[in-house]
Amino acid sequence: MRAATATAAAVTTLLGVGAAAIAAGRYASNAALKAPVGKPLPGDPRLTVHETEGDRITLTRSLASLRPGTYGLAGSGVHAVVGQVLDHVPHAPDTVVRRLVRVTGDGLERGDKVRLTPQLHSGAPADALGIDHAEVLVPGELGALPAWFVPGARTTWVITVHGLGTTREHPLNLLEFLHSYQFPVLDLAYRGDAGAPRPPDGLGHLGDSEWRDLDAAVRHAVRHGAERVVVHGWSTGASMALYAAANSALRDRISGLVLDSPVLDWQTTLRTLAAARRTPAVLLPLAVRAAQGRTGLHGDRLLQAADPDALRVPTLIFHGPDDIIAPWEPSQELAARRPELVSLHPVPNAPHAAMWNAGPTRYEEALRRFLTPLM
Repeated sequence: MRAATATAAAVTTLLGVGAAAIAAGRYASNAALKAPVGKPLPGDPRLTVHETEGDRITLTRSLASLRPGTYGLAGSGVHAVVGQVLDHVPHAPDTVVRRLVRVTGDGLERGDKVRLTPQLHSGAPADALGIDHAEVLVPGELGALPAWFVPGARTTWVITVHGLGTTREHPLNLLEFLHSYQFPVLDLAYRGDAGAPRPPDGLGHLGDSEWRDLDAAVRHAVRHGAERVVVHGWSTGASMALYAAANSALRDRISGLVLDSPVLDWQTTLRTLAAARRTPAVLLPLAVRAAQGRTGLHGDRLLQAADPDALRVPTLIFHGPDDIIAPWEPSQELAARRPELVSLHPVPNAPHAAMWNAGPTRYEEALRRFLTPLM
């Protein structure tokens, strides 16, 4: 009797531990898989506005506020754009002065808390850039997907796909450039975005299921006159591009890929996102296992999509060693294995998905050279 009681107690204890582990894993995976759209990513600390004067803004001094390039500045009810650091302007040692390009919304006041973001524009193309566009709905497997379509004279379309922490406003950074070369541009919102269908499980899948919405966008483009498609994706949007190039029934129409900060190691990305949202380190392995169980995420599918030997189309990668969300070593390996097909454009001093921001002129020149033979 005592033995039976002891066994029952041990089983109950194990079941309790198991249930606790499952709950902890779900909690930890939620930190990454339920990351809200448009919210800051790890590495984007809050900065304090110390002063604004004309075309200058003084911010808290940090590695983030000292980044070279052009960035958005997001705060409560306000969005701004800041340019280069103005070292020659007198300032306190714990601050940095940057060029203030524009401010929209409620304005910036001393003491406001803001974050740098790669997303420069707010609103639709016509409002943000004065570029005519159409609001279109792309039929997807979960329902209609909203997209902005900017017409162009060419029969090669560019489909843009944003990634983690941003919205379809992020690709507007490049819209003026693409429009100047007369590319029709389809800027897609996909499952989980505002106005798009909600994922059935309410979770993000780091591109593993979202790519089917990109596949729907390729079908839409071909139905409406595209002879060829170039997919330009950021972050998980870049992963979606690789999935589509490998698996789409219309993959023969995809003539090129532009991958900005591609997520090629989803486990590292998931752990980073979970850790940044204060998930205890001991729970991070549980987060990975829980994410696999809840979403069906498996490294094999991503490895197959990013297999250098299977890649069939010209590919341009923008990535850099300072990306803490998506390690750039897999991008290096992809380029090294297929140098005749893959070009890697390294971008130092740039956070995740901000390769254009760190050097817009260099980025656009590399993109122009890549796109020219695909026009």
